[in-house]
Amino acid sequence: MSLRILVVDDEAEMGALLTRGLVGEGYVVDLAADGIEGMSLAAQPSYDIAVLDVMLPGMSGFELCRRLREQNRGIAILLLTARDAVDDRVRGLDAGADDYVTKPFSFAELAARLRALSRRDSIGSATLEVGGLRMNLHRREIAAGGHELRLSRTEFDLLRVLAEHESQVMPRAEIMDAVWGSGTYIDHNIVDQYVSYVRKKLDAVGSPVRIVTERGVGFRLDAAKP
Repeated sequence: MSLRILVVDDEAEMGALLTRGLVGEGYVVDLAADGIEGMSLAAQPSYDIAVLDVMLPGMSGFELCRRLREQNRGIAILLLTARDAVDDRVRGLDAGADDYVTKPFSFAELAARLRALSRRDSIGSATLEVGGLRMNLHRREIAAGGHELRLSRTEFDLLRVLAEHESQVMPRAEIMDAVWGSGTYIDHNIVDQYVSYVRKKLDAVGSPVRIVTERGVGFRLDAAKP
């Protein structure tokens, strides 16, 4: 079954180019010209991926990203930004985005990043337990310390990788390959950034597990000591 993508871009030419290219890649694509229309289309939770321009009229791509994440935790979100500023990237990630591409970009790069996002579906056992952390891999739900843990798609995938290798040190490069896909260029700092996000959310619910940093190497997931 073809994956469904919601594209939201107010530039008619860019929207048409993205739609044509993605349909050519085998996706089913719907195009919205602004954030309000995008939210209206997304009211039916049938999309697997959303590609959002940051600079949108009426509702910014950041706000749209935040609302989509609240509405559908399983959707993968990629932001298109005209600026490569760190603050913009951090703001997008904080809003719940899984990845971003800076304009101008090649369609080949965009397609590669979307393929990486689409590969993040769960395989094997539907449930993963580490200490008191319980992950439903198919529904992408997590219970930790008796509380529901709300994570973005990328945060979930990162925690899953660490949980699958409990107490083992996972090098940054291996985490990048597992979460973002082999061959996809990602700044190494992005791994540390996402680890920081997940740590804060684990701490906020009193999680029984913690992410430990092995300096110069990577990270491991351990059951928290009393």
